[in-house]
Amino acid sequence: MGTLVLVRHGQSLWNLDNRFTGWWDVDLSPAGEEEARRAGRLLGAAGLEPELVFTSVLTRTVRTANLLLDELGRSWLPVERHWRLNERHYGALTGLDKAETESRHGREQFVAWRRGYATPPPPMEAGGDYDVSGDPRYAGIGPEVVPATECLADVVTRMLPYWQDRIAPAVLAGRCTLVVAHGNSLRALVKHLEGISDEEITGVEVPTGEPIVYSLDDRLAVKDKQILA
Repeated sequence: MGTLVLVRHGQSLWNLDNRFTGWWDVDLSPAGEEEARRAGRLLGAAGLEPELVFTSVLTRTVRTANLLLDELGRSWLPVERHWRLNERHYGALTGLDKAETESRHGREQFVAWRRGYATPPPPMEAGGDYDVSGDPRYAGIGPEVVPATECLADVVTRMLPYWQDRIAPAVLAGRCTLVVAHGNSLRALVKHLEGISDEEITGVEVPTGEPIVYSLDDRLAVKDKQILA
């Protein structure tokens, strides 16, 4: 039986400001740093010792993983980072205040963009203030692969190959595997693991800094799930 631990990064500065973040690189807030440390303490109290770590390429997951591992005294662990674990790309909504966006476009449209499974926001214009297609961390995949917008269904499509090729084999090998990622990339993985429907996933929230621990069998079916809080 393999152990998979999912941790959403601690509160970011734009979480604090209630802004759509997506692929834009934002650091943790002081509260987010403490959430990351607390996640490490929770894992330690539960007797869980990660052996391999996966994160996105965004600073808020990188720093969350570092702080968590420092708390566990396991900062030496190998860490693999990949853009397929990035947050959902919020397109033209990136950087906007969520409350102002809802007021401008109405509750129904706001919810469809934010929580709908298959409704992407308007695409980001090339060369805009938050366009990351030229960011060196994506040089290996080419600017044409960097999305201009995404819905959760798109995140599932781009995340699952990485799960199947890199993360799942570690779990199947019996290693305690830690994934530090984002609200939507983790929702995509939770949807896959638990067989959650397209309709039901809209109501699933992954809290910041609270480890979700899965025990998986040799077919990667969920045998047990715990949330450490």
